[in-house]
Amino acid sequence: MTSATITVSDLAHGAASTVVRDVLEYSADPVVVVDLDGADDTDVPAAVAGVPALDRIVVGRAVRPVSPAVAELMTALDLTYVPSHTTAPRVAVPVADVTSALDAFRTAVAACPQSSLVAAQVVRVAEPLDVPSAIDVESLAYSTLQGGAEFQHWLADRRALGRPLPPPPAAEPVLSRRDGDTLTVTLNRPERRNAYGTALRDGLVEALRLPMLDDTVARIVLDGAGTSFCAGGDLDEFGHAPDTTTAHLIRTRGGAGRLVAALSGRMEVHLHGHCVGAGIEIPAFAGRVVAAPDTALRLPEVSMGLIPGAGGTVSVPRRIGRWRALHLFVTGTTLDAQQALAWGLVDEVATAAG
Repeated sequence: MTSATITVSDLAHGAASTVVRDVLEYSADPVVVVDLDGADDTDVPAAVAGVPALDRIVVGRAVRPVSPAVAELMTALDLTYVPSHTTAPRVAVPVADVTSALDAFRTAVAACPQSSLVAAQVVRVAEPLDVPSAIDVESLAYSTLQGGAEFQHWLADRRALGRPLPPPPAAEPVLSRRDGDTLTVTLNRPERRNAYGTALRDGLVEALRLPMLDDTVARIVLDGAGTSFCAGGDLDEFGHAPDTTTAHLIRTRGGAGRLVAALSGRMEVHLHGHCVGAGIEIPAFAGRVVAAPDTALRLPEVSMGLIPGAGGTVSVPRRIGRWRALHLFVTGTTLDAQQALAWGLVDEVATAAG
């Protein structure tokens, strides 16, 4: 896909007025790149005002150091790629090669333009909202995408593989143990890498109801049994909700994200192995996240025609900023433990997460 590239001066002097509002064009070419190198600071206020009018995913590129005024423009953009050898504020994504990173981002958007656009819209809209309201926005968008062509194509391809039905739920998908004022909650489907399916979700919600009602629980530790903390949603359960409205109500009122956010001051999560989708979306709400050195974090939902649906468009941006969060959502890039620590997605890398 070839995306438009404009300068800061173009943006300041009416580039948005040249954007055609045809829906098919909008979906086919949803990225605008703004070249920030050589920008005139006097153009910045008008350029900032012009960003919303572009009505696209607006990505900056800056190979050279930027002025404080241009850094403010970067805040208004959806994200900006800068060289990794420069000092990068959290509104920027540091990369080894800016051109290659832009090409990879464009390619990812071209594969799923609708879910990419919705991801960008949701993180913008949710940024100023309280957590419950922002989770509602995420879930409404997720339900919309469930009816879209991109997710339906992903679902059809998966079903064509003839995937078996998931095994019967574990007798105890979530374990709880109280020791004094500490409650330890363990995800306990190691044979499924603790996939976040219905049984595990409901078990986690039930376990978290105790500290919600009992303030003598001073500390809650959440961890996972087996080789991974949580490998994300159970893919064999995707597409089986009775309808998208019921699914929305379950995600928002029956999900764990709101509870972890409410308990964040008392909650610590220990990560290890693969932490995919919900496996980082839910922990990111916690007040403290500790990762083992082998931890690998990834958010692949946009490539499935969806967006993060367990609260990740809320929790992840509030830890690392909406700019780097959108980069993770669209590209599906894997973060190792040290990079997650540097970005603030985890708070500590420990020899053993327990």
